[in-house]
Amino acid sequence: MVTPADADAHGVAAFVSAFFSELAHGGVAHVVVSPGSRSTPLTVAAARCPRLRLWPIVDERSAAFFALGLARQSGRPVALICTSGTAAANYLPAVVEAHHARVPLLVLTADRPPELRGWGAGQTIDQVSLYGAAVRRFVELPLPDGTPERLRYARALAARSVDDALGSPPGPVHLNWPLREPLEPPALPEPRPAPRSPAQALAQAGRGDHAYTVISRGRKLPGEEIIAELADLVVRHERGVVACGPLPPDTERSAAVAALARAAGWPILADPASGLRCGAHVGIAPVIAQADLLLRDADFASTMAPDVVIRLGDSPVSKAQRLWLEKHPPEHLWLIDAHDGWSEPSHLASRVVRVDETLLCRAVAERSPAGRRGAWTRDWTLAAERAAHAVDRATLSEEALLEPRAVRELARLLPDDATLFVASSMPIRDLDAFLDASEKPLRVLANRGANGIDGVVSSALGAAAADRGPVVALLGDLAMLHDIGGLLAARVHGLPLTFIVLNNDGGGIFSFLPVAEQGEAVDFERLFRTPHGLDFEAAANLYGLEYTRVATWDDYRQAILASLSASSPQAQAHLVEVPIDRDANVKHFRELIAIAARAIGVEQSA
Repeated sequence: MVTPADADAHGVAAFVSAFFSELAHGGVAHVVVSPGSRSTPLTVAAARCPRLRLWPIVDERSAAFFALGLARQSGRPVALICTSGTAAANYLPAVVEAHHARVPLLVLTADRPPELRGWGAGQTIDQVSLYGAAVRRFVELPLPDGTPERLRYARALAARSVDDALGSPPGPVHLNWPLREPLEPPALPEPRPAPRSPAQALAQAGRGDHAYTVISRGRKLPGEEIIAELADLVVRHERGVVACGPLPPDTERSAAVAALARAAGWPILADPASGLRCGAHVGIAPVIAQADLLLRDADFASTMAPDVVIRLGDSPVSKAQRLWLEKHPPEHLWLIDAHDGWSEPSHLASRVVRVDETLLCRAVAERSPAGRRGAWTRDWTLAAERAAHAVDRATLSEEALLEPRAVRELARLLPDDATLFVASSMPIRDLDAFLDASEKPLRVLANRGANGIDGVVSSALGAAAADRGPVVALLGDLAMLHDIGGLLAARVHGLPLTFIVLNNDGGGIFSFLPVAEQGEAVDFERLFRTPHGLDFEAAANLYGLEYTRVATWDDYRQAILASLSASSPQAQAHLVEVPIDRDANVKHFRELIAIAARAIGVEQSA
């Protein structure tokens, strides 16, 4: 006999099952779940959906960044499931990063039903609009049941949520699920009477092997007026640059941007996370990897002031590039962003264009002349080449373990189609200054939406979970300490990944800031540098990672090559620790800036 409680449980199970079935039809393949009681119906339904892969991650903060990395690498929405209360609050840092970085996430938070909210029930906080403006849509679900109307709503909601997450711009979507006890699955199999009407059949079974709602999303085509206007700028102005900040990896877009730059005879100032620094397109376009070093030189920056700037992607990491444009405002600065972003903190944009970047660049390249070969681009490329050669000689002659050479050695060792996940703070700046342009296909990912060091361990592991080739994470010691609990996922899920930890015993980036010069007057060491005196061998042992602490560059190369070639299932994740002398590194970095400036001066006087 089916009791009323059984009937309610069956209704909840039917509703939640319909929702997850449609998520899978909509292209969601991965669900990251943290353990909890209130979320039991969600977890069980997701686990029973054969087209979904579940990734259990104990800590919700790590889980959210894991999902972020997986979504960033795959380009598809990833779902998150957690219980009620502060579990949901722990998602906030990753949700904020996903919002700013335009990464699609589906955040599914279980909640107490309305009658328990505000009455002191355990694990109950206000989860309504918990993430504020950081989500594309917030939905407070009704209490689930199995009526045909509710089942149709569950299916349509799943389709709409995927669409919202992939919208313009992409980003996180928050669905808050009030759930009553009993939370466990029904004790008896659900009775499945024959549907009495086509509407009931549609609600129960959806559309079979097809999505309940198919959503077709087109590309924002550039109009003839915009194409003609940009093509005219290309013809009329030799002194132009294409400045590319962080962008999702897209080889088609990179090729189109390169074609435009080649036709215009304009250099590409390629942020390391833009997708333009490395790849086949580098062979056909003037890609400048040394822009940050070049533009630190006041004479070069003044001489090479542009008339036209085409901006794509989020704000570049290079402060020197931003200050260059603020001091020498171009006559024309076009911001091209199909997703309604406005990543232009200097407020210099003369034109904001809401069209598909790939289609616009390709169209302008096709109607432009065969390719300008002027002194402008020649000066850029020769200065970049001379700076690169000078920096290369200086770094390779430095036997001490310092960050610039660590970046350059790593770039040479990475195989084709590898992913380099780089932390904010100093590692991304090291990459910006010292990663040369190359035709080697390389993905560079970074959490540059909010620019924090938070969650990089978990994000890199999420990228590895997408199974798109080898993944190497380059991070500092504080970024590793901040998310060290994320290493558990490497052990639990057997994820192949190499962590390279540049350990300068604290916040090395603060030594580059003016506050460092005040020293004891501001208690610099204790309040800013925050030295910890730790190494990471014990952490590697705790989480079952292979560990190497390098003492020489030969050790460094061998450790990285060994980690990339490892095939033993017991040794899938590696931690390579590189001890860095903080003061020597600051001095060396500044010496390299001066070396690059002298190299440019030699070229200009030749």
